[in-house]
Amino acid sequence: MSVSGEAIQDSGVLSGTGILESRLTRLGREAFARDVWARTAALTRGADDFSDVFSPSAVDELISRRGLRTPFLRVAKDGATLPESSFTAPAGVGATVSDQLDDTALWRAFADGATLVLQALHRTWEPVAELVSRLSAELGHPVQANAYVTPPQNRGFDAHYDVHDVFVLQIQGTKRWVVHEPVLPDPLRDQPWTDHREAVAERAEHGTPHLDTMLRPGDVLYLPRGWLHSARAQGEVSVHLTLGVHTWTRYALAEQLTRAALAALADDPSMRRALPLRTPGPDAASDLEGASRIDGQSHVEGSSDVRDASGPRALDGVMEAVRERLLAAVAEADAAPRFQRAQRSQGRPAPLGPMAQLTALDNLGPASPLRLREALEPRLDGTRLLTRVGYLDFPAADLAAVARLLDGRVRTAADLGLDLAGRLLRAGVLVPAAR
Repeated sequence: MSVSGEAIQDSGVLSGTGILESRLTRLGREAFARDVWARTAALTRGADDFSDVFSPSAVDELISRRGLRTPFLRVAKDGATLPESSFTAPAGVGATVSDQLDDTALWRAFADGATLVLQALHRTWEPVAELVSRLSAELGHPVQANAYVTPPQNRGFDAHYDVHDVFVLQIQGTKRWVVHEPVLPDPLRDQPWTDHREAVAERAEHGTPHLDTMLRPGDVLYLPRGWLHSARAQGEVSVHLTLGVHTWTRYALAEQLTRAALAALADDPSMRRALPLRTPGPDAASDLEGASRIDGQSHVEGSSDVRDASGPRALDGVMEAVRERLLAAVAEADAAPRFQRAQRSQGRPAPLGPMAQLTALDNLGPASPLRLREALEPRLDGTRLLTRVGYLDFPAADLAAVARLLDGRVRTAADLGLDLAGRLLRAGVLVPAAR
């Protein structure tokens, strides 16, 4: 049995109908990829009831009872973000950190028309975390979640674009959304809208909207990165959830390919050699023009002939040799391992309870039911298991059992062997399963 380089489908990926179809767009993954993904804005009316995912009571719970700190919340009003010091304070005896949320200050800002932005809800609110984990597994791209809570007849931000795709889930109230096509299609993560502020403002003010619509509870709006949007709450408080999809791009793959090539060049002795002395810089041409001529030869004072081995022609030759070697290294590079590591680093595995884990380990027996921890992004490469929580090396005798694990099904400790099961529990790769 060969398991080298075996690609594993994460157990978090849904079988049958996925999140896209069942809760967000009514489109299966193939139809969404073909007709919508990264192509156009799309509105789905009455996609689902999201009260099981988020609610106004969740907003109150998070702000007033969870002891959240910045940057888990931002506050914005009329296009400007308020300073953190205006809504944070020390939490008193036993919790004297200085940047915990001040619920009184937040209430006053909210009553005065400010929008509250609860950030990284995939880390702080379990129903959102579950939805995000399943959507990320289905899309193959990392996903985050924020909530926007806007008082009636107010807006939090000016027209802008995001550098990630978004699904907007309207939870409560109504909000008018105005959407325009991009001024910069498919912006990268380091190409924010502020770099194109004038073009964005011009398009938003004078361009014909692609969509001008009212979102009501249960509606879902998908926006590819780069699409301009602004939103204003209507006659009541608006609460919407934004699922931000941080898309992997061809540029990101090119980055990993280049890094793999440069890593290979670092092992090439010829590429570590020094350049010639007195290598001309950007002003070399002007320096040469001002050089005095002696006996028909161009010289720079205090130097040898500028056309010798340390001159510009020699540098041209070195440049060409380096270019050829770099292109060859790119052609030979295997960027897949680096790209897979980057993918694993952009997400977190499912939560792990230390007490439950210890209990499972202490009570481990042949009949103990176990399963792979979700969202690990596991991959068996030869005798090494790569995951989001690190890697483990196995003897050949264990490889068949490890490979069986990776289908996500519940196994007993006897199926795996007690020693292997115990090792994987300690590593946080396996978790106890319901009987």
